[in-house]
Amino acid sequence: MNIKSRLTLLFTMLVGSIMALFCLSIYYFYDQYREKQFYSFLNERGQTIAQLVEASNQISKADIAKIEKENNAILLDEEITIYDGADSVIFNSGSNEFVLTRQMLGDARSGKEIHTKHAKKEVIVIRHILQDHRRPWVVVAIANDHLGTNQLKRLREILVIGWLLSLVLVGVAGWQFATDAIKPVSDIIAQVNNISAGNLHDKVTVGREKDELALLAQTFNLMLNRLEIAFVAQKNFVSHASHELRTPLALIMSEVEVTLMKARTTEYYEEALRGVLEEAKEMNELVSRLLELARTEEHAFRVTFSKIRIDEVLWHAQASIQQKNPAYHVHINYDQIPENEEELLRYGDESLLKTAFMNLMDNACKYSDNNTVNVFLEIDKDLIKISFKDVGTGIAASELPYVFDTFYRSAKTMNKAGYGIGLALTKRIITMQGASIEVESKVGQGSTFILKFPPF
Repeated sequence: MNIKSRLTLLFTMLVGSIMALFCLSIYYFYDQYREKQFYSFLNERGQTIAQLVEASNQISKADIAKIEKENNAILLDEEITIYDGADSVIFNSGSNEFVLTRQMLGDARSGKEIHTKHAKKEVIVIRHILQDHRRPWVVVAIANDHLGTNQLKRLREILVIGWLLSLVLVGVAGWQFATDAIKPVSDIIAQVNNISAGNLHDKVTVGREKDELALLAQTFNLMLNRLEIAFVAQKNFVSHASHELRTPLALIMSEVEVTLMKARTTEYYEEALRGVLEEAKEMNELVSRLLELARTEEHAFRVTFSKIRIDEVLWHAQASIQQKNPAYHVHINYDQIPENEEELLRYGDESLLKTAFMNLMDNACKYSDNNTVNVFLEIDKDLIKISFKDVGTGIAASELPYVFDTFYRSAKTMNKAGYGIGLALTKRIITMQGASIEVESKVGQGSTFILKFPPF
């Protein structure tokens, strides 16, 4: 069953149930009202006959019978029985077989009005107080409320027919309601089905602006934006990676082709192999960088976070970078480290964070004239702030927005070894740790990369 049919069915059942409850309530309360009115009328009839019987010394019983006969048309099958103070029947207008128990006689004389049924007729038992203050009489009035019963039956028919007709109308209205409610969803489905990798820039639109379906369309659009960015990034990544790998491969191929053109000396072959080895090392370094970059793609792998001391990771990165490049000088300023070591703890991945610190140290040393980087660690308003300051040529203001882009390299750094991956990789790692990275630079005065780690 599709959503439209389910909505129609649920809507019809809900409204139909409410209407059925409403109809039952009308029927029930009208029946209570009819019964109350009829018992009130029986009470009046019983008291009237009792008064006539009490005054029978002036009115003959034949006259009472005549009056009863004339009034019999008012209440069909009316029967009235009167018991005197000795519980003897002194008047009976019919041949009813309803017998009062002593309990009922006692309750009636005490003033309790008894309502019951006998042979599908309404029965009321009341007392009649005599004018001479003798023991009260007990009056039993029995009648059949044909008029009220017929009206109740007619009301029942009207309510049932009305409920069935209303149910049909509700079903039709429910179908229209479901169609209108589902139409934006159908439109969204049709639009999404028309979107492919070639037109991810298309947007999903709905007629409404401020409802849940508009929010759904907005969510789809945000997802499409992320997919488009991912596709573009993937395309650029493949293009740049192919370009970067093509150069060392071309050098290796040309070196081998030249060597194979004729017989060479042993020294020449060794020199050629050393050249091939250097190019292979360059390719291996580039591939390693590309793999590290791929690992930092969002949701591409599961990061294991644990409590780590930022200063210790920084020290390990210093030791590794100086071991790898003895000519580099990394000076870490620990003067502002707090006495409370807990302030230096953060949740993160130690291996990735060490890679990010090494990238920043390596870049700063590489582009400094004296191969030196100064690192400052301090606590600033619950933030762990780490600054990597070099004394290089600096970065132009027009190039600052692009320094974290993959494969981007400044025109001034083309003479330096590198692939334009380090800073992009660093930014992704720092972002994954929940921290932020900024860069401040002036041409001729060097650059400063600032990391800020928020509290837990």
